[in-house]
Amino acid sequence: MTRARPGVSRRTFLAGSASGALVVGCALGPTGGAIWRQFRATGELRPNAWIRILADNTVIFTLDRVEMGQGTTTSHAQLVCEELEVDPKKLVIQAAEADRSYDNPDSQLHVQVTGGSTSTRTSWQPLREAGATAREMLRQGAAATWQVPVAECVAADGAIRHARSGRIASYGELVHAAALQSVSRVTLKPAKDWKWIGKTVDRLDARPKVDGSGVYGIDVALPGMVTAVIVRPPVRGAALARLDATAARARRGVIDVITLPQGVAVVATGYWEARTGADRLDLAWHDGHAGTIDSRELARAYDKLTETRGPKAVRDDGDAYAATSARDGRTIIEAMYRAPYLAHAPMEPQNATAWVHDGRCEVWAPTQAPGVVRFRVADAIGFDLADVAIHTTLVGGGFGRRLFADFAVEAAGLAQRIGKPVKVIWSREDDQENDWYRPMAVSRVRGAVERGAITGWLHRLVTQSVLFSEGGDFAGGLVPNAAPRAIRRLFAESAPRLFLRATVPDMTSSEGARDLPYAIPHLRVELTTTDPGVPSGSWRSVGHSHTAFVTESFLDELIHAAGLDPYRARRALLANQPRWLAVLDLAAQKAGWGTPLPAGVGRGIAVHESFDSVCAEVVEASVQGNRVIVHRVVAAIHCGLAVNPGLVAAQIESAVIFGLSAALKQQITFQRGRVQETNFHTYRSLRMFECPVIETHIVPSTDDPTGVGEPGLPPVAPALCNAIFAATGKRIRSLPIEAALEGKP
Repeated sequence: MTRARPGVSRRTFLAGSASGALVVGCALGPTGGAIWRQFRATGELRPNAWIRILADNTVIFTLDRVEMGQGTTTSHAQLVCEELEVDPKKLVIQAAEADRSYDNPDSQLHVQVTGGSTSTRTSWQPLREAGATAREMLRQGAAATWQVPVAECVAADGAIRHARSGRIASYGELVHAAALQSVSRVTLKPAKDWKWIGKTVDRLDARPKVDGSGVYGIDVALPGMVTAVIVRPPVRGAALARLDATAARARRGVIDVITLPQGVAVVATGYWEARTGADRLDLAWHDGHAGTIDSRELARAYDKLTETRGPKAVRDDGDAYAATSARDGRTIIEAMYRAPYLAHAPMEPQNATAWVHDGRCEVWAPTQAPGVVRFRVADAIGFDLADVAIHTTLVGGGFGRRLFADFAVEAAGLAQRIGKPVKVIWSREDDQENDWYRPMAVSRVRGAVERGAITGWLHRLVTQSVLFSEGGDFAGGLVPNAAPRAIRRLFAESAPRLFLRATVPDMTSSEGARDLPYAIPHLRVELTTTDPGVPSGSWRSVGHSHTAFVTESFLDELIHAAGLDPYRARRALLANQPRWLAVLDLAAQKAGWGTPLPAGVGRGIAVHESFDSVCAEVVEASVQGNRVIVHRVVAAIHCGLAVNPGLVAAQIESAVIFGLSAALKQQITFQRGRVQETNFHTYRSLRMFECPVIETHIVPSTDDPTGVGEPGLPPVAPALCNAIFAATGKRIRSLPIEAALEGKP
């Protein structure tokens, strides 16, 4: 057995490309004497970067992972409060600004970013230790004040109690004494004593989101602020050929019209004034080469690339070519699977507010990556990093789109030119037509079935590298703050080029395909990386979003050819994979696998691992004409310990609906370089009446937590397609399903 030399995943690239010298550790807030010095200056006890305790007994928790609906506000508060002995509802929670103290502790990231389903997994240990450190400093402070043994001082409900003397002091009363203490090591509470971890705690961000007090990026308002709308070319990267702004400037409220590299900005007193002013611009564009991009042509080109061996074998077990060649007694099945470009389509369109004043630039942005935005803004306007502040707001949907900094850079550049606070707001059409899309992917797969067993698997995959598009921003954000600006820029510009023509394979492209766990003796996966000129980026679950569709659908084809049951055949192929078996068995049991269904309803199953979690889903569906009705989805996930089971269930439900929308309805297509699906009337999501019953079951575990936000998405498309086959006998090999049923390319 041989394996191809491993390539580079998104996280590995971000860590390794900086070389050892550039990956530096950051102090997590004040330590030692710095705690006392800060207390003397502010009156606050701040034992680390996350916790501040004020004399009035206010406990402030700085959330370093962005809240974009996934529940970090609540789950991370639970981690801190479990050790700090404070009710999570009593915390004052603030979003962290861009600061190296908050770099993601994931060993493969090293930049301040929320993504990759890493938030709880990477915060599991640090946040509990942060809470425990503060608790021990307070206990020691109380012991020193009362002249009693520390062991007799008990923390509970935001206070320290000494049972023998009956004394009690709130945390606020002890901040002075605690600031004098030093804690080198802490012991975390055993699981049997947990009050918050493992419990479904109501979301702490629910009320501000309902009553309107929560501030999203689009809500930011500053004194003297103006609003900008940018008219972008219909083809990405087209050059301005003609501009007459006379009518726009005459519109009441319009302050200025500014030509930018990416379009023409209309600056006005408010959004409506800017938008209607933009509508009055008389302009034309030179499309350039991008104006030739056509989805049908791209599909034909991708198909052609799958006809020959891929240049990179990212998995090579046995001899897949020999095993999948025709021979007596062997059934060979070959199929083409196609996944389209997809937009992120968050409900809150891209926006940012910037203010350049007193030699500094402040940016308020709904971003997943404050550390990346800080670097990109500083580089764009020629500022030192120390002079750029990024204030993170609530995020109205991320899904990977907010990993990019383009909207924040636009606001900062305009603010620098205008001399006033500027809010840039994208329209829905701007968002759809200027996204960094989930790449299109085409797979040619060939499998062999022999004597009722699957013996060979050959997978040729053609797609784009998301690291080529987004790697530069992350690479620049990795560089230490003290590095010269030129070094940072050089690193950001040069690192992504490795992925353009797969000099280094972007293993994000083939994740989920190259690491199949099934016991197939001859298995080979080949990756061809291409660059058709369409900007691409990470989309919820990244490569898994298209590879799971291929692997779990094609596996079903081979299982059917072998005359086996889809669930039991998977069990046999996963005999040495206990985590996979646990979720597969739980999903099948809860779904009632093998029990009768109503006439015309089919049941399909799929299981997939992503972000260190394994998720299995069973879908029940029927087809009426060209309309698919999804009746029920039963999901099981092994995500280690569920810090907040309610949040886990909510994320699975979110991923299922997000994945069903994409599988059934969504695609981005190009004609003459122009995006055809410009708003929700053509880029459709599941409506409420179309949503199935969704059941979530969590495999009990004491393992450390693993990813939750994305693993529920990859299995849903193949499980649905397998259900459609069970109901109708028709295989779906091209997404979206509704277009495939209508016979559209």
